[in-house]
Amino acid sequence: MRIGELAARAGVSVRSLRYYEEQGLLTSLRSPRGHRRYSDSQVERVVLIQRLFAAGLSSRTIVDLLPCVDSPSEDTSEAAVERMRHERDRLDRHIEDLVHTRKMLDELIAANRAHRAVLART
Repeated sequence: MRIGELAARAGVSVRSLRYYEEQGLLTSLRSPRGHRRYSDSQVERVVLIQRLFAAGLSSRTIVDLLPCVDSPSEDTSEAAVERMRHERDRLDRHIEDLVHTRKMLDELIAANRAHRAVLART
């Protein structure tokens, strides 16, 4: 399939697909006219890449994880698992920070409401 069809099927922009190729996340074959050609399996790969980006992983980290997806082996699996653990721990810390920030915002909202209630009584 051509780049536009892959973009439509995967729900991403053509520009994103070109970026994924530049970063080594995605590969294509070239037609005699130089057009990119993708296999049907690339749709799933793009969806996986999108999910990993949505989880906060960088393209560099994703590149490190993809060998485990492409050709699982004892070596690639262990390295990928260790990298995923590291990323999961990073996400856990980020989630804790976000929960703390949300709590602080809730307290500010409550203080603002209380202040506005006092002003309304005067």
